[in-house]
Amino acid sequence: MPPPSNSSFSFHSSIRVSLVATKEKMGEGEKFQLGTTGALTLSVVSSVSIVICNKALMSSLHFIFATTLTSWHLLVTFCSLHVALKMRFFEHKPFEQKAVMGFGILNGISIGLLNLSLGFNSVGFYQMTKLAIIPCTILLEIFFFGKKFSKRIQFSLVVLLLGVGIATVTDLQLNALGSFLSLLAVITTCVAQIMTNTIQKKYKVSSTQLLYQSSPYQAATLLISGPYLDKLLTNLNVFSFDYTKHVTSVIVLSCLISISVNFSTFLVIGRTSPVTYQVLGHLKTCLVLAFGYIIVHDPFCWRNILGILIAMVGMFLYSYCCVIENQQKAASEAAAQTSQAREGESDPLIGVENGSTVLNKRPPVWSKEKD
Repeated sequence: MPPPSNSSFSFHSSIRVSLVATKEKMGEGEKFQLGTTGALTLSVVSSVSIVICNKALMSSLHFIFATTLTSWHLLVTFCSLHVALKMRFFEHKPFEQKAVMGFGILNGISIGLLNLSLGFNSVGFYQMTKLAIIPCTILLEIFFFGKKFSKRIQFSLVVLLLGVGIATVTDLQLNALGSFLSLLAVITTCVAQIMTNTIQKKYKVSSTQLLYQSSPYQAATLLISGPYLDKLLTNLNVFSFDYTKHVTSVIVLSCLISISVNFSTFLVIGRTSPVTYQVLGHLKTCLVLAFGYIIVHDPFCWRNILGILIAMVGMFLYSYCCVIENQQKAASEAAAQTSQAREGESDPLIGVENGSTVLNKRPPVWSKEKD
């Protein structure tokens, strides 16, 4: 029995290599999913923790300077990341300075506008403003990036927004200035979150590297504008506040938690998408409402319960649809790689067979000796 030809051996080896590469890619996908789950969990835990902490700070201790507090959060985040850089926990990767500066300033402006929107509108209208961020993000990604959202995803988001709206929106008092500020807040927030995702992919930087380079600009924007915005909204001066030991300790705790909040925000948007991050934000809202009722005994009614249940159904549908579509995408990519490997080997096989045919057509050596 003749030994297998080199061509068939090469073909089977290529198939094995392709299968190994596919398995390795599936393993990387599982690690990516595990990392994404960790990022989502970190974001939820840290965000709910800082909301509870800030609620105690503002409601019980009457420190109501939200914009200035956010600037301190970003400043502490930058300092902690700088220490981590010096300890070589991550590598500094500089990229286009104009992009970093514009991104950082835009993020700072969006935070200030959201606070102004809350100050000049009713709580119900402010919640509607936050609900409008998801549809606006989807429209921007469709028009400017050509991204497509399936009918299942769209339906799940409608259910989610309906539930959150029922749970949180109460009164809708409109005014021209408040509506204009809300519109600006929605647009700047959507653009900033889309940029968070696109910058990480375009310049191949991690969430930590992007946060480290942009947080100084965010902090500077809010440090300059924060005291003026807080003065406008509260008629109080942040610098004349009585900083007791209790107040200072809670502020320090809030700043420490904010490190995890800011880091997880960039991590989640970089690993998933701005829409997924907003869905996660509404999950946090529902959890905060539930914890407020259980722990602090905030007023709760059947409307809140119904809205939270509907929102949870929408979140489950969104998560399920995302998992199914990611699995389908991974399977189609694996099938495409396998078919490309087979097609790539078909040409060399034909070439070898043709070559062997040509070689066989040459006269053998013994015939020359015979002549």
